[in-house]
Amino acid sequence: MSQGLRFRKMHGLGNDFMVVDATAGGVRLSPERIRALADRHRGIGFDQLLVLEDGAGGRLGYRIFNADGTPAEQCGNGMRCLARYAFEQGYASGDDTVRFGVGDSAVEARLRSDGAVAVDMGRPRLEPAQIPFDAPERAPGYTLTVNGLDLTIGAVSMGNPHAVIRVDDIAAAPVAELGPAVEAHPAFPRRANVGFMEVLSPERVRLRVWERGTGETLACGSGACAAVVWGRIMGWLGPEVAVELPGGTLEIRWPGDDAPVWMTGPAEAVYEGELLEH
Repeated sequence: MSQGLRFRKMHGLGNDFMVVDATAGGVRLSPERIRALADRHRGIGFDQLLVLEDGAGGRLGYRIFNADGTPAEQCGNGMRCLARYAFEQGYASGDDTVRFGVGDSAVEARLRSDGAVAVDMGRPRLEPAQIPFDAPERAPGYTLTVNGLDLTIGAVSMGNPHAVIRVDDIAAAPVAELGPAVEAHPAFPRRANVGFMEVLSPERVRLRVWERGTGETLACGSGACAAVVWGRIMGWLGPEVAVELPGGTLEIRWPGDDAPVWMTGPAEAVYEGELLEH
């Protein structure tokens, strides 16, 4: 019997992943295959597929795919899970740090003594062309007309594009209605993740996120970072913020300006398996 595809199922605050170790090469997954694997009734079931690869310069490479088979540039909860997997497989550089890199993008993750994983998510990108977002110039907030409503949004890239909307009551936020409409708005040529943020205090927010290519998830790490960045820009939040998501809480730290955003939270293994090829 030929060997099948080995994987680990992991999650970060309920945002769940199928992790495939392709550091030895030989893993090929078509968009159709990814969609089949993401099916929660007939496949493995996940929000994103994470593929770990051999990198250059002492760094590990990675690829991320949404449940609909489309590639994603970044995933905060996924990076914590990849980091924990790398630590446990001995891929770390001899200390408590593991480094990832794809192209010009570099991510550093640290394993804390309490078991949580802290990830340097890099500097937020705020220029419209870098997000990408269709606007003539950078502004603290933008007006977007969606479903006949004029919404004030923040537009931030954490390596992937985000729209952030402030709401008064997170429980009543129209995530299922506005989420897909903002995701597919023409102003976001690569579509967008859409965060709905309720500010409780300068140190605490609640957040729900409609993820591009997946739908609403229990947690979104890059979405939490983007929400805090916009909240800081608007003067609502301080440099350290607890972001309460449906799946749990992330710690986000951003001093501002050109500093990187640090995200800290759990990364849990659920089970390991081997997918038999038919």
